[in-house]
Amino acid sequence: MLIPLKDENPLRFIGVAYVTIALIAACVLTYLWQVSLGPAQNQMILALGAVPAVITGDRALPASVAVVPAQLTLVTSMFLHGGWLHLGGNMLFCGSSATTSRMRWGHIRFIVFYLLCGIAAALAHVAVDPGSQIPTIGASGAISGVLGGYLVLHPRAQVLTLFLRFFITLPAFVVLGLWFALQAVSATVATGGEGGGVAWWAHIGGFIAGVALVIPFRRRAVPLLERDGAPPLPAREVIHRLKSGSVPVTRRR
Repeated sequence: MLIPLKDENPLRFIGVAYVTIALIAACVLTYLWQVSLGPAQNQMILALGAVPAVITGDRALPASVAVVPAQLTLVTSMFLHGGWLHLGGNMLFCGSSATTSRMRWGHIRFIVFYLLCGIAAALAHVAVDPGSQIPTIGASGAISGVLGGYLVLHPRAQVLTLFLRFFITLPAFVVLGLWFALQAVSATVATGGEGGGVAWWAHIGGFIAGVALVIPFRRRAVPLLERDGAPPLPAREVIHRLKSGSVPVTRRR
């Protein structure tokens, strides 16, 4: 098990992580609402989860269940989760990567980026298993996109990682490279019929979308493949440079 816990990126977060907090709060509140429904929760997941066969038009939900258009479930499914462990794991990944990455886009761009990665992740799962009638839920596809974007922006950032029972610090490209390899292997096994209930191809699709979308979505002043180890600028200077779009926001050694 490889779990990133905290990064040590040279550009520290400035101010309150409003977007990250809002995304986590939305998922937590949605899950509390799910639990409050009791037995009706399963019907709600069917209505708001992304069902590949319904999205492709091969199947249709009963009128009493189809409360939103099938295409909209590509978004609503991101905020549903299948249990506390599912929710907690996704929110841990969200908190460990989105805070720093958010600084590189700005609030609105980051939200759009996040949603597009989640949609791309769901569509990747639909493409691989278009006839499935099982609803797919969870934020992991969108979060995978954030991880992909993080890799392009901060490949050498040091990441505190829980590996088995040990805490170790590794470069981001190592952590995320191993993470992506695990998704690819798991997806291959899942294709053979032992998926374990996880939409592995959604993780892969979201990650690839994040790698591709980070280039047009990042702020103009933000460099790609940022060098590791550059000391942070003062907060006021970072804000000024991000707003002016003048130069990269880290000093170079």
